[in-house]
Amino acid sequence: MTNYQIGMTEAELVQSCLAKDRLAQKKLYDKYKKAMYTLAYRITGDFEEANDVLQDAFVKVFRGLSSFRAESTLGAWIKTIVVRTAYSHLRKDKKFFESVDDLPPGAQVDWGHYLDAEYLEKAILSLPDGYRTVFTLVEVEGYSHKEVAALLGISEGTSKSQLFYSKKRLREILKDEV
Repeated sequence: MTNYQIGMTEAELVQSCLAKDRLAQKKLYDKYKKAMYTLAYRITGDFEEANDVLQDAFVKVFRGLSSFRAESTLGAWIKTIVVRTAYSHLRKDKKFFESVDDLPPGAQVDWGHYLDAEYLEKAILSLPDGYRTVFTLVEVEGYSHKEVAALLGISEGTSKSQLFYSKKRLREILKDEV
């Protein structure tokens, strides 16, 4: 076994990638590709587009690796690039955010206890792009509305309203299942 398989720190991996070491680059890609593909798919809702996002994002990762400052984990930095790349793909030819009224204060959603995971995943993927992206970032990935706003270049209010309306739409889709 080489040091690419065991014992290599994140900093060493980054330095090896910066030195154009192809084995290190492959290790970095292999380490993150599954999680980042899953995230890209959850945002785009399309397998082929998720592949395109993953490819474009990793090109950006390798081109921008010298700007990685280790202020967060490498995985978090790559996740940010994947989210922004997926968002950019969605915005190319579509109206991304639906027009909505202000979010009612204190709105909560009860998801029930007996949803089939596959059915729920399909319901989430059926949401409009803006709803699905914000829902995925907040409810699945754990981002705050402030983080989503900064990541997508929208207001916190837009993030909150998109989440509220995504949950409302999911309730409508899932009402027969709960």
